[in-house]
Amino acid sequence: MSESGLSLSVFCVLGTEKGDEVAGPEMSLVCLTDFQAYAREHLSKSTRDFIEGGADDSVTRDDNTAAFKRIRLRPRYLRDVSEVDTRTTIQGEEISAPIGIAPTGFHCLVWPDGEMSTARAAQAAGICYITSTLASCSLEDIVTAAPEGLRWFQLYVHPDRQLNKQLIHRVESLGFKALVITLDTPVCGNRRYDIQNQLRRNLTLKDLQSPKKGNSLPYFQMASISTSLCWKDLSWFQSITRLPIILKGILTREDAELAVKHNVQGIIVSNHGGRQLDEVLASIDALTEVVAAVKGKIEVYLDGGVRTGNDVLKALALGAKCVFLGRPILWGLACKAAGRSLRSIDT
Repeated sequence: MSESGLSLSVFCVLGTEKGDEVAGPEMSLVCLTDFQAYAREHLSKSTRDFIEGGADDSVTRDDNTAAFKRIRLRPRYLRDVSEVDTRTTIQGEEISAPIGIAPTGFHCLVWPDGEMSTARAAQAAGICYITSTLASCSLEDIVTAAPEGLRWFQLYVHPDRQLNKQLIHRVESLGFKALVITLDTPVCGNRRYDIQNQLRRNLTLKDLQSPKKGNSLPYFQMASISTSLCWKDLSWFQSITRLPIILKGILTREDAELAVKHNVQGIIVSNHGGRQLDEVLASIDALTEVVAAVKGKIEVYLDGGVRTGNDVLKALALGAKCVFLGRPILWGLACKAAGRSLRSIDT
């Protein structure tokens, strides 16, 4: 990747199948706040609250974006930027730019094709899509929609090890390239609007359905995410898969050092978009500490608060290999402004 002159496209409107009707405005959506405003106006209240909500007072959710604005760039000039190459690699796989799609759940709340549209967009953009355990489309349908795309799978560890094992082996057989284990969710975050809207009772998890029986697991049953997950359990995951293991949710030097000690392949510096434990560090504020702790031994990524190309540059300059976007992808999915093909906007 070139040292300067980086121009990154944030894919905010996701493609539809041939023949689909164009939904959304053919107008000047020129930055992510435009997409956010359009999504807020056109989504139902419960869906809007689900996407935008943070835990408790949403201090961390808001600080994720504000923290980027406290950082200033130190530009270096008189560099040849006539040819800019944004390509890089993550876990040995080439991507077109150091931007990916973070795991977020229930895309079908936003658009009927849900994660299938998201996967097609990621494939078209040449970037990585981390598919969530809480996907509203089945893994098989997502892979069929974008068979050539780079996919990682995010796992919420269930108390039933056999269920985890079956899901991981299913992911392997479908060609996913890494296993992302979320650490920061021993219990679901206290998201007040979701509780008021009783959203969870109406959601199902197709990734946790039995392929033979075909019936999905209600989301509220998934509330039993393992509360006993410890560092020693990583050896069990390593014994059942050859996929690279990425730990998502690390915010401190101490945990970063333990991640290296336990021979994982990567870290995503993340606070779950401020949706889990409120009043923790903003992701970008934790990044430098984590990068210093791993001493280049494993790759470090970041999600949370990235809204502009400058934000991407700041994260890269502070040591992130790639950033992942969560809410902005759902805003773009809500807009569908480009009709039948992926549209990008420069930030």
